[in-house]
Amino acid sequence: MDEVRVPVQAIKGRGSATRLAHRFEREEREAFDDGWEPSEEEGATPAPPATQVIWENARSVISSNDSPDIYFDRSLNPYRGCEHGCIYCYARPTHSYLNLSPGLDFETKIIAKRNTVDLLRAELARKGYQPQLLAIGTATDCYQPVERELRLTRGVIELMHETRHPFALVTKSSGVERDLDLIAPMAAQGLAAVYVTITTLDAELARKLEPRAAAPHRRLRVLKTLAEHGIPCGVSLAPQIPFLNEDMEQVLEAAWEAGAREAFYHVIRLPWEVAPLFKQWLELHYPQRAARVMHRIQDMRGGKDYDSDFATRMKGSGAWSELIAQRFRKAVDRIGFNAKRERPRFPVDLFRPPSPPGQGSLF
Repeated sequence: MDEVRVPVQAIKGRGSATRLAHRFEREEREAFDDGWEPSEEEGATPAPPATQVIWENARSVISSNDSPDIYFDRSLNPYRGCEHGCIYCYARPTHSYLNLSPGLDFETKIIAKRNTVDLLRAELARKGYQPQLLAIGTATDCYQPVERELRLTRGVIELMHETRHPFALVTKSSGVERDLDLIAPMAAQGLAAVYVTITTLDAELARKLEPRAAAPHRRLRVLKTLAEHGIPCGVSLAPQIPFLNEDMEQVLEAAWEAGAREAFYHVIRLPWEVAPLFKQWLELHYPQRAARVMHRIQDMRGGKDYDSDFATRMKGSGAWSELIAQRFRKAVDRIGFNAKRERPRFPVDLFRPPSPPGQGSLF
């Protein structure tokens, strides 16, 4: 492990400490103090990195997968990168394909797909389109802070409402409450569900782990609001990180009290550049237990930082993985989660294709 020289105050409100070079770069650069800049002792305060929105005209908007360990086949993400800055985010390496760093760039350079709604409308209007559940925000949070102004997710849900197309979304943000006027009527027809991620009830840990996401108590209030509006809601406890977020049972109890009735989890995943970023984060925030955490993660991954095998990538393998699974099963059974062993059915027979852009309807 390289020595970490970045002071905590230099990354206040951000998850990553550096602009880690991505795996396709031939050169790696690091800051060097040549003595000309004033030191911290002399009163210099590093400026916090600002968020930049980069517009993109996407070529497609619906992604398909046939992974046996993922419950949805189609997904949509209006944004690349996420300002929440969760250090464990498995989507960080996707910024590498854009020649951007999976570190600070991932959480400060947000790619907004400006034509998301137009592309989606064209896809839904395509002859022969077969509707099925669309999962929104599965890679990056669809209600991250920039959504307040850009409203791309709002546009998607408006189209879902217009066409009566079933969808589910997952978020860490209270921003979903803004769209209750659209989600609640669809939920009444069985067409919508919302899952809120709560990794821990420890506010101090959450602030370091997910620096720009809503606080744990606020996410519980989101669940309560969703339930009060009749929206089927669940809680995601992903990811589980050994020796860090050890309050799984308490999270489940609090989420049940708030109104969640489904629950799921996966263990931490460290693909590609996420592994060195997470190790750096551990050394910065929890140096005394960094080695212990990584050794336990490797115990669940066959001695490696990560294993992408479909059979184990979500839950891990080995004794420690089985212990987490047992804790989860016992807690959900005791509390009452997942009583309906099958996920709620999202009807597709209510779907009606949208009108082409610019064309009105007679009815």
